[in-house]
Amino acid sequence: MSLPKDMTVVAPDGCDVRVLLALAGGSFAHFALDPGKTAKAVAHRTVEEIWFVVSGHGEMWRRQGDREQIVTLDPGVCLTIPLGTQFQFRCFGPEALAAVAVTMPPWPTDREEAYPVEGRWQANV
Repeated sequence: MSLPKDMTVVAPDGCDVRVLLALAGGSFAHFALDPGKTAKAVAHRTVEEIWFVVSGHGEMWRRQGDREQIVTLDPGVCLTIPLGTQFQFRCFGPEALAAVAVTMPPWPTDREEAYPVEGRWQANV
């Protein structure tokens, strides 16, 4: 399948999502956040993700228990969002921050998977 031209949905954190493919154990999607934007901080109830940044520049804040860190997001960076991790990301520079991600298990369509948390930065999406 080719990357859809138009977004499929807006994620609970405010980024644009283009849903790609899925199997029983996981799903794959493309996430994009416009330049100068900061997503809402969220955590997942039942899924965990692996992200791979494909374009743009930014940062991701993650907090799990008493461990907290900010990761620089540049093309080629791969990171995980384990179950229950609070996270938020933002985009710097002239182009959108884009990543492809695997969600395990597949993102559920029948309930609110992500829930808001207090983040590191002020969201503007």
